Amino acid sequence: MTTTPVPAPRLRRLEVPALRGVLVREVINFSSYWRSTTVSSTIEPTIYLLAFGFGFGSLVATVQGLDYVEFVGTGTVATAVMFASVFATMFGTFVKREYQRTYDAILAAPVDTEELVTGEVLWVAARAGVYGTAPLLVAMAFGLDPAWGMLTVPLIGFATGFGWAAFGVLVSAILKSIDHFSYVTSMVITPVFLVAGTYFPLDGLPTWAQVAGHFNPLFHCAFGWQGWADAGHVAAILAFGAVMWRLAIWRSRMRLIN
Repeated sequence: MTTTPVPAPRLRRLEVPALRGVLVREVINFSSYWRSTTVSSTIEPTIYLLAFGFGFGSLVATVQGLDYVEFVGTGTVATAVMFASVFATMFGTFVKREYQRTYDAILAAPVDTEELVTGEVLWVAARAGVYGTAPLLVAMAFGLDPAWGMLTVPLIGFATGFGWAAFGVLVSAILKSIDHFSYVTSMVITPVFLVAGTYFPLDGLPTWAQVAGHFNPLFHCAFGWQGWADAGHVAAILAFGAVMWRLAIWRSRMRLIN
């Protein structure tokens, strides 16, 4: 009597148990250092908000028909999300890969590079979405009128943080020394931070800077529910996240496996 062999279950591209394992490890590990990370990720953007909103705000009454504190409040949320995501993965993944050898241990389990990178990015993006609400709450305390659209801030922060977290993983996988991160901070993060329409409108910049600003992912994070234009902003955020995610997986696989 012959028995028909039972086919092995087909592995999906992202196995849920493996992805869940990476996320659970990150959550448990986060419980040991959440205080310092939360303070740095919320206090710094709040200081920016207070400095720009009430420093420049005393000189500039309105911008594009908005009170300056309202204009800068949206921009501060966007920058808080970027800082909370890109630096967390850029430095964090480098340390775990090169010094702690954490990824060697994880990849010894039934987890591949795609699941490892995706889990890291999802976790950091979720944190960034939460941290991005801190300057918004501060702005409300100082006069920003609450609106129903603000309830979507964590979701927008998560989508934006996903792209920037993946960008941080990509940078970590490309550069061979942690000292080289200063080049990325100076030549990429700082210009993106400044030329995004977050603290001043792009209209006052030269034409080339305005065009460059519209290709800035951070620019598309700071929007305010103006109809169909917002669909373009969301599409740009999602496209940035998808591209950075795939590039981060590709480069991390080369660094970890090849």
